[in-house]
Amino acid sequence: MGVSNSTSQITHNDVAQHWIDGRAAPSTGERTQDVFNPATGEVSRQVALGSVQDVEAAVASAKAALPGWSKLPPIRRSRILNNFLALLNEHRDQLAEILTHEHGKVFTDAQGEVTRGIDIVEFALGIPQLLKTDFTDQVSTGIDNWTLRQPLGVVAGITPFNFPVMVPCWMFPVAIACGNTFVLKPSERDPSAALYMAELFKQAGLPDGVFNVIQGDKVAVDALIDHPDVKAASFVGSTPIAHSIYRRGAEQGKRVQALGGAKNHMVVMPDADLDQAVDGLIGAAYGSAGERCMAISVAVLVGDVADKIMPKLAERTKQLKIKNGMELDAEMGPIVTRQALERIQGYIEDGAQSGAELLVDGRIDADGNPFTVPGHEGGFWIGGTLFDHVTPEMRIYKEEIFGPVLACVRVKDFAEAVDLINAHEFGNGVACYTRDGNVAREFGRRIEVGMVGINVPIPVPMAWHGFGGWKKSLFGDMHAYGEEGVRFYTKQKSIMQRWPESIAKGAEFVMPTAK
Repeated sequence: MGVSNSTSQITHNDVAQHWIDGRAAPSTGERTQDVFNPATGEVSRQVALGSVQDVEAAVASAKAALPGWSKLPPIRRSRILNNFLALLNEHRDQLAEILTHEHGKVFTDAQGEVTRGIDIVEFALGIPQLLKTDFTDQVSTGIDNWTLRQPLGVVAGITPFNFPVMVPCWMFPVAIACGNTFVLKPSERDPSAALYMAELFKQAGLPDGVFNVIQGDKVAVDALIDHPDVKAASFVGSTPIAHSIYRRGAEQGKRVQALGGAKNHMVVMPDADLDQAVDGLIGAAYGSAGERCMAISVAVLVGDVADKIMPKLAERTKQLKIKNGMELDAEMGPIVTRQALERIQGYIEDGAQSGAELLVDGRIDADGNPFTVPGHEGGFWIGGTLFDHVTPEMRIYKEEIFGPVLACVRVKDFAEAVDLINAHEFGNGVACYTRDGNVAREFGRRIEVGMVGINVPIPVPMAWHGFGGWKKSLFGDMHAYGEEGVRFYTKQKSIMQRWPESIAKGAEFVMPTAK
């Protein structure tokens, strides 16, 4: 099985349109937005900004496909997913190239993102087992009781720019495997990967209307959240929008899973292997230019470890290989848009003005000139930035920067480190580097964060475990993918049954009991 269009055709058509009812669909409106190659700063294509009518068409297509798809035996749904899996594996490098051209992340990192998305599809293949439920024989005299897990109906996913393959794959493979139909609203900054996956899914044998893509902005998001036929919504993005979508959906009786912002800390204990800790901080802070919801943006340095580790961190930060992501030795690429770059530069200035020690300023190169990459001067470039002596009152500590900026905070002991992290409003991911088993155990138990790494800097759970934070990093009751995802995309039904031959004559006026 092959893809009918080449990668260049997919990513460089004039306008990235919608995907409705199994085919590319033009927008009913005239609004569009530029899509950039962040490494060059050039417009690579445009994306349609969907109207309310476009959303209604996508939801109508999904609703029409729902009866046939939901009644299909889970094993047959799994076989179509298996075909999709084969195509994803065959075309993973084409997908990775699309990501690098529109997001800017280095190609090897993009390959890793696609692989993590593939992991979720592999997990979803087990849906016949995952949908098995409970049965109790003779729960009461002549009565049997069992449960079903049934699909919700039409469900929607609203996903961010930083992982245009992996995050949608947190949602739609599990939702579709459970028997739902799906409408995806990807980021308008890098829209092409969603269309590529839609085409692959069709070639895998997915019936038309089961998976739809609506390009757009707030207009499309609001229309999806408010549509009465959309029964659930999954969202990943900033905390203010996550909270708004959660509240808005909940008021309408929808099931909502809204993942918000993060400020991920990494504690370095005095007994840690400092070279490993430096490796962990450099990769987790500056990988993907810090545009990850699991990026480490705060190093919590315990006791005398700060004086030992800061020179190493500063040197490694200065040595980062920052290039066009298609160069295979690149360690960090550009920022996704000029607006995002300017926001990050503003945070750096604020940190310097607030009294933090700016050891490495990513805004300038070694000669003091504005940072750029030779041959790509129009791109959205910044170097790695490193602050020391950051305090909890500073904006660069409190707020999510979403860029390659590492803030280092000094604390006297382990207890102060735990209290510092637990006091933060976000609770997405956290790490601790130590050789002490008791410290590791206590850290894992006491920290108020949803995903914890011990000597693992970016503890993103594998496909069968589920992803989600605490506090203002997640609004909703269930995490993404894994068995939590199966629960989110299904509703439980309990059935009690007995047959006429086992029913005693006469009306019953008491609550049934196990008798």
